[in-house]
Amino acid sequence: MSNDVIKETLKLDIRTPENIVYQKPGTLLPQEFHYCPGCGHSTVHKLLMEVVEEMGIDGEMIGVAPVGCSVFAYHYLNVDMQEAAHGRACAVATGIKRVLPDKIVFTYQGDGDLAAIGTAETIHAANRGEKIMVIFINNGIYGMTSGQMAPTTLEGMVSTTSPYGRDVASQGYPLKITEMLATLPGVSYVTRQAVYSPKTVRKTKKALKKAIEYQQKGLGFCLVEVVSNCPSNLKLTPLQSNKFVEEKMIPFYPLGDIKVPEEK
Repeated sequence: MSNDVIKETLKLDIRTPENIVYQKPGTLLPQEFHYCPGCGHSTVHKLLMEVVEEMGIDGEMIGVAPVGCSVFAYHYLNVDMQEAAHGRACAVATGIKRVLPDKIVFTYQGDGDLAAIGTAETIHAANRGEKIMVIFINNGIYGMTSGQMAPTTLEGMVSTTSPYGRDVASQGYPLKITEMLATLPGVSYVTRQAVYSPKTVRKTKKALKKAIEYQQKGLGFCLVEVVSNCPSNLKLTPLQSNKFVEEKMIPFYPLGDIKVPEEK
C-alpha cells in the first residue's frame, strides 16, 4: 500500500453509532481537566454533566461554587455558574433560587468549605428548606491550601495541622455533616455516595439524577455527599488513595441514602 493511500485511509472517520463506546458529554466544556491525577472532582464533574445532558436541562441549571478546588468547576461545566466567597455558596444559591424559582440551582462544595467555613450558611439554608441541591465533595482534608485538617478528617489521620494524627481530645471528632443535616425538617433528600470504583461511580450518578428530579418537583433541600480522595495531600498514588477511601473513610462514612422525601 502506498504512502498516499495510507494517508487517505487515516483521514477516514470509521466510527459509527454502533461502535462508539463513550463520548464526552456536550455539557462539559472542551478542555482537559487539570485536577491532580486520580482526583475525584473530575469524575463527579463528568457524572453531573452526563445527567444534565441526558435530562436535557442544561438551560435550566445554575451552579454556585466557592473557593477551594471546587472553584475550578467554572472551567468545565457548560451551564450558568456564579462564584461565591469561601463558604457562602448556599447563601448565594438561596438568593438565586428565590429570584429565579423556575431554575434548578445547585452548589458544588468541598468539606473544608461546606462543613467548616460555611457551616452556618449550610445549616440554615437546609433548616429553611431552601429548594437547592448541594453537591458535597468529602475528601477528609483541605485540598487546595496544602492539606490542613478539615472537620471531616478522620481520628488519627495525619495532616499539615495534625502532624501526629487528629487528636479528638484537643481537636474534636470528625463531623458527619450529612447525618446532621438529615435531622432537619426542611431537608428532603440526603445521600452519601463515592467514586472509588465503577460500582460506586454508577450509584453516584443515580443519586445526582434523583436529587435533580426532586428539585424539579420542588421538594426542598437536597444534599449529595461524595466521599472522594485527595492523592496529593494524602501523599498516596491514585490507586492507594482510592484504597484509603474504601478501607478507612467508608467505615466511618457509610454509603447509601440517609433521608428520602415522602412524596405525595
